[in-house]
Amino acid sequence: MTTISPFPGMDPYLEGHIWPDVHNRLINAISEILAPKIAPKYVARVETYTVEDTNPESEVGITYPDVAILKRRVEEPQVPYADPAMMTEPDVIIETTITVRIPVIQIRDVEKNRLITCIEILSPVNKRSPGWQPYHEKRNDLHLSGVHLLEIDLLRRGKRHVPNLGLPEHHYLFSLWRAGTSKLAVWTNLVQHLLPVLPVPLKSPDPDVSLPLKQALDMIYQRGLYHLSIDYDKSPAPPEFSEADKNWIRQVTGA
Repeated sequence: MTTISPFPGMDPYLEGHIWPDVHNRLINAISEILAPKIAPKYVARVETYTVEDTNPESEVGITYPDVAILKRRVEEPQVPYADPAMMTEPDVIIETTITVRIPVIQIRDVEKNRLITCIEILSPVNKRSPGWQPYHEKRNDLHLSGVHLLEIDLLRRGKRHVPNLGLPEHHYLFSLWRAGTSKLAVWTNLVQHLLPVLPVPLKSPDPDVSLPLKQALDMIYQRGLYHLSIDYDKSPAPPEFSEADKNWIRQVTGA
């Protein structure tokens, strides 16, 4: 059995239940690829931030290990002859509010440890309520702080953070908001196509360095042994593809 994804670009089966592992591995692979390209003036560091997810039950096949107990029922004296038709009150009410840790790449200059570029791979919680708005505010704050922001959106589900103003049909989206400008560079991508090689900006006058996304995905597919966790005879994670896309996917996977 091959340990290489059968897809030429993004593998939509990576969007499902193994996405948290994909997300973490991809951040580390991108950091590994960029490190020698930006040294010795810059370093790529993997940092994490936390988001409270109050709607985890809406996620597709992804489970979180922790839950928070909000309220416990006060013990009441047992009634020896209670009406058997009465409903029994629960002992515990559990609120499924989850603290999600999201990894991000920060490129910093060695001279002063200044944050130059942030590379964000969007998480499901960034693309739906209530996490959409806080993340949108965070990206604006980064821009106002003079930081380049490269966003990688490899999830078809959820609400985009890029306005759909005449964009071509797409499944995946990548954007670069350069510091000091109001222009947003956008790359669209279909599941049938190769992933783009993205520019990663540094401080002027240093030139951009290249980020080959397909190389990073191939690295993690092999290292994560994802072929052991994916059943290509089944449909990929939602949202559902068009009939033409589904036929193409069946041809690629041999399903």
